[in-house]
Amino acid sequence: MRAAEPASLFGATLSGARLLDEAALQHCENSVIFKAALAAEGAHLDEELVSPLPQARQQRNPNRSAFRRWFSDLKRQNANAMLVGLPDPPISLFLMVNTFETGGSERQFTVLAQNLAPPQFQIHVGCINPRGPLAHNFPDVPQFPLGGSLYGWQSLHARLNLSRHLRRHQVQIAHAFDFYANLTLIPAARLARVPVIIGSHRQLGDLMTPAQFRAQTGAFRWCDAVVCNSQAAADRLIAAGLSPDKIAVIGNALPAEAFTTVPAVMPKPSGVVRVGMVARMNHRYKNHSGFLRIAAEVHTRMPNVEFVLVGDGPLRQELEREAASLGLGASAIFLGDRQDMPAVLASIGVAVNTSDSESLSNVLLEAMAAGLPAVAYDVGGNSELLSQERGALIPAGKESAFADAVQKLLADSTLRQQMGHAARQFAQENFSLDQVRQRYVELYIKLLQRTRPRNSVA
Repeated sequence: MRAAEPASLFGATLSGARLLDEAALQHCENSVIFKAALAAEGAHLDEELVSPLPQARQQRNPNRSAFRRWFSDLKRQNANAMLVGLPDPPISLFLMVNTFETGGSERQFTVLAQNLAPPQFQIHVGCINPRGPLAHNFPDVPQFPLGGSLYGWQSLHARLNLSRHLRRHQVQIAHAFDFYANLTLIPAARLARVPVIIGSHRQLGDLMTPAQFRAQTGAFRWCDAVVCNSQAAADRLIAAGLSPDKIAVIGNALPAEAFTTVPAVMPKPSGVVRVGMVARMNHRYKNHSGFLRIAAEVHTRMPNVEFVLVGDGPLRQELEREAASLGLGASAIFLGDRQDMPAVLASIGVAVNTSDSESLSNVLLEAMAAGLPAVAYDVGGNSELLSQERGALIPAGKESAFADAVQKLLADSTLRQQMGHAARQFAQENFSLDQVRQRYVELYIKLLQRTRPRNSVA
């Protein structure tokens, strides 16, 4: 008998798992299973204890039968009291991500996995490919590689292995964090009959092919909930036909260190203010080239301004050449990947985000937590973060207007301070780790408490 399989346990102890219907069995907690098994075991023992004794033995000791009945009743009472007093077992929660690169989804996965701690949760994690700088946080993470295709034999084998893994660990909630994890974990969790299945949509969907978006939206119909990190992302799914009741909007979490005041890692020469952009240099939609053109326009008006680019990737050499061709020279500073972001942000006066597509920007959130005003294009969820009190939103593609907004902030230190203070307060009130963690806990508990047949679709 394997304790990891509730149905097997019922079958062994009650000789009839169908005493509970399928829907009830899916939502049984371990304590309920234990109680049913113990009740069946106790009933069997009680029958032996209180069964009629031979007449001769009853005549020899007429009080013995009454004692046995009294002892049986006492045992049952103590067992029930013990069960009532037991604390609830931790919820077995499985979180899955594609890789451990330094993107927004991967960082939010790491924050959540490290902060949903016992005794309320027993955390299990998995990935498709363990590459990336964040992998050191999960040294023994189980891997379920797809073999380069979502539809090949290896991907099918990976889902079967994942399904066995979920059953082995009695997973009660399975939560996927990005596209490939969605299309891997959702079918595997359904096969394993996991009670609660959650997908994630942490982008607008415009960066997917139409086929990818349709495939993911189809998988979401088999989920109990889909977490979106912005209302903009949620609206895209609703427009595609997903029920609004299935969507939960939970923003990105900012750990306490994001709000910590630290010394600047770069010295601040007198009269020099820096504009900073943080983004991996691996996708053109991040629009580093647009930032460099805006920087060149500001540079002609304010030659003492420095422009800091944080991040690395295959596009870096091309961007360095582009900066040189625009005449930025030493004013363009390429820092590469950094693990000391609070100290880097403390070296900057204005944060910018020139990306063409955003759901909820971690970069903007971290800059706001550091007390920086920000300028960004009005795309996706940026309007859910920025306002005229906390920075500036510019119509997409309007580079001259973007340069004007940056220049206005650079020229007014009092305005920068006021907006930075408002930005920090907004981030603290809406995106602190404690607040976001509690929203996830409430979602998990609410879904576990629901009962619905596993074969229903919405």
